Amino acid sequence: MLSDKNNVQVVFTNRARCRDCYRCIRVCPVSAIGLRQGQAYVDSQRCISCGTCIRECPQKAKNYNKDLEQVIDLLKSRPNAAVSLAPSFASLYEDWQIKRLPSVFRRLGFGFVAETSVAAYYVAIETLRASMQHRSNTKILTSCPAIVSYIEHYKPEFIESLLPISSPMIVHSVMLKEQLGQDCKVVFIGPCVAKKAEAKERPESAVDYVLTFEELDEWFERENIDISEFEESDFDQQPQGWARNFPLAGGCLQTADLPTDMLNQKIVSVCGYSQLDDLLNSIDGKDDILIEALFCEQGCINGPAISPAKTVYQRRRNVLNYSDTPLNKASDYKPVSGITTKFCLKVSDESEITQEQIRQIFIETGKENPDDQLNCGACGYNTCKEQAIAVLRNMAEADMCVPFIRKLALQRTDKIIETSPNGIVILDEKLCILHMNPSFKKMFMCSNSGLGKNISFLMEPEIFENALTEPFDIIEKIIDHSRYNLICNQIVYGLKDENQVVGIFVNLTSNLKNKQKLDHLREQTLEQARGLLSHQISMAGQIAQYVGDSTAKSEKLLANLMKMAGSDGSEKTGIDKDDNGKWLKNIYMQK
Repeated sequence: MLSDKNNVQVVFTNRARCRDCYRCIRVCPVSAIGLRQGQAYVDSQRCISCGTCIRECPQKAKNYNKDLEQVIDLLKSRPNAAVSLAPSFASLYEDWQIKRLPSVFRRLGFGFVAETSVAAYYVAIETLRASMQHRSNTKILTSCPAIVSYIEHYKPEFIESLLPISSPMIVHSVMLKEQLGQDCKVVFIGPCVAKKAEAKERPESAVDYVLTFEELDEWFERENIDISEFEESDFDQQPQGWARNFPLAGGCLQTADLPTDMLNQKIVSVCGYSQLDDLLNSIDGKDDILIEALFCEQGCINGPAISPAKTVYQRRRNVLNYSDTPLNKASDYKPVSGITTKFCLKVSDESEITQEQIRQIFIETGKENPDDQLNCGACGYNTCKEQAIAVLRNMAEADMCVPFIRKLALQRTDKIIETSPNGIVILDEKLCILHMNPSFKKMFMCSNSGLGKNISFLMEPEIFENALTEPFDIIEKIIDHSRYNLICNQIVYGLKDENQVVGIFVNLTSNLKNKQKLDHLREQTLEQARGLLSHQISMAGQIAQYVGDSTAKSEKLLANLMKMAGSDGSEKTGIDKDDNGKWLKNIYMQK
């Protein structure tokens, strides 16, 4: 991984707004956008703060650190503050508005209002001098911080080609503090997000805060600023030469009185990453060429934090109208402080990715066959190889590959169908069999030889015919397929767009037969219970009658005994006591 610990985290992702569309990954020129648990994030060690992802994100989920609140608080307590206004400001305003802007900034609390173009003139002159003395044949202008950061991170072979000149923002901040005192706070306002990183990373920087034009618009809205209500006034400094053209392609060359002819082979002006990358890939460092490069297409007037209310052409026209004539140059030109700088390599050797590692990723994602490496770009990477490398560097996830995920989904769907315990059959518009899963084949005792045949060779087709005529309805019916000893709950529906019919067969045979057996058993049990109850009632009656008869006879016997016994214990029946045995026998016989 990139190891520079001085990188400032400027650009970040608003996770609540991110919708995982991979657009930021697709447009990031340096692959600084990673994916973690399905959420995009910005790797600060790889990011060059160019702001491309901010401009391109359709959900506005990419944002940057803002300093507006700090600046507002600063101006409440410190009148000694200066504003350095980037030359691209003229692209946003008409001539009458520009004449009133100094008054607006003074109303906001700034004690000194100046254009950064003041320093741009000195930067252009010193850039020309440095190019004449530079030992490298290829020379690259360094006013654009995104260009510098890109080369420091990703094009180490061109480090020596960077001219050691600071940007106008840095130089102007040094100039202002030399003029107004080191306690003066300098606020730069421009269209560039990379300026926020540059202000904190460059050791010679004297910039305290960086605002974008977006933040300035927000500030004006908060304060209900209506520019038409302010009087005209001048900036506190006047730039020289063609310095106000600095934000346009060729602006620095023109300010330095260098030819801006597009057909000049020795001096080239490029705008946008694609032009820059193409140019750097076309030269080997030995070409005698001076390159003015701006990372944003059409230059600084198309920065990522500039209002899109006007078209790029309208912005360009406004800048040219504002600088329609060159301003007077100083007769006693003297170099200013903070004009020179040094650039250093910010990239360490990343662990080398081997072809075998890439092949393993291809195997995991089903792309080992070169024909399966579609290079469709849906994942945000230009090629499958780039995405595989990002996966190996923990900057991407394998399931970002849309064709791979779609293939997995189809495989899972197929697996569900093939392993379903329910029979599934798919028919065409003529009710010919297109597909049968194993369960269906088992239920209806058929094989793949039935493919292409009409469903009528297996069963009555009526329910499928109904589904064809009413493709939006789901038909469900329990049907007894006695031919196969099957009772099925059939769910049939039509696929209108495909002109197909799907049938799902849920086997209810065992359940229904078990239910029938259970019902029969219940009936038998109930009948037996009824018989037993009737028998018990009959027995109870018989027992009650027997008990009643027995009780009556016992009472009669007792009465007889009472009659036969006298009060003195002698019998009154006239029977001899000696004939006791016969007497008892006679009693028993009576019973």
